[in-house]
Amino acid sequence: MQIGPYNLPNSLILAPMAGVTDRPFRRLCRDLGAGLLVSEMVTSDTRLWNSRKSRQRLDHSGEPGPISVQIAGGEPAMLAEAARANVEHGAQIIDINMGCPAKKVCKRAAGSALLADPDLVARILDAVTQAVNVPVTLKIRTGPDRDQRNAIDIARIAETAGIQALAIHGRTRADKFNGDAEYATIKQVVDAVNIPIMANGDVDSPEKAKRVLESTGADGIMIGRAAQGNPWIFRDTLYYLEHGSLPAAPLVTEVHDCVQQHLYELHDFYGEFMGVRIARKHLGWYTQNLPNGEDFRRGFNTLENATDQRVAIEQFFQQISATTDRVRFGRYGEVSARKKNGALAA
Repeated sequence: MQIGPYNLPNSLILAPMAGVTDRPFRRLCRDLGAGLLVSEMVTSDTRLWNSRKSRQRLDHSGEPGPISVQIAGGEPAMLAEAARANVEHGAQIIDINMGCPAKKVCKRAAGSALLADPDLVARILDAVTQAVNVPVTLKIRTGPDRDQRNAIDIARIAETAGIQALAIHGRTRADKFNGDAEYATIKQVVDAVNIPIMANGDVDSPEKAKRVLESTGADGIMIGRAAQGNPWIFRDTLYYLEHGSLPAAPLVTEVHDCVQQHLYELHDFYGEFMGVRIARKHLGWYTQNLPNGEDFRRGFNTLENATDQRVAIEQFFQQISATTDRVRFGRYGEVSARKKNGALAA
């Protein structure tokens, strides 16, 4: 998949998710096969960039390229300035958020709220593409609501403005995350424009990724919520697209090492106080389908320091490895664990 001058290693993209796709999680997903990783969205109001949260979201030190940064806002000039500033901070691709349905974003006439004003969309896209000399991409939904599915019109505006790739979540703004993603509209957009299209929404397994690629004709797949607690979905999907079958589930030892490394990087990146608290949601996702995961989460969420968290994870995976060689984190393929003698785990 090609975005501007960047020939991506594959067509699997990690979706930008606020509070999730920070630098430690991006590194993990890249190591497990994601071809492009989009940062958490950064406000276009550069006056707010002095906060600790914004500084961390702007931190891409040590990351290999291409570095894609998502910006959010509703003022063309402000978004253009934010794009320039992010390029100065190392961004190699600028992504514009017109897909977020969150009330706190939409009430500021940003995110998916912008889809109701195509003229403003055009002004924003023109301003940003003219402000920077790096590729600009766009993430949208299928429209403001089911009576106003205008994704084709927005896609044509994007193509005219010089947008280099378009990600489409298969729901309207009004749908939020309810119901099933609609892929028919994505296919219509694919047929209507000549820029790369990434299909997004409800892609929660390698099999689903293949079906969505085939049914929409999209150039790539953007995976978001399904990667929470299961970054192996990128590895598994790459293998499935090539071989038509799932690879062996990861060894317990591999998973343990990966989770511990993620935990260490969270503590290091955020500092112990915030790192411990942010780690709780990730360990909740990792363990939700594993044996005794619920009991582990209850105890883990009471721990207040980094050392205790690391010891708890060590003990948890030792218990799993006593009876299990491999674990599958996704809700697809095998059950969550398989006993060493080959019988299915309870």
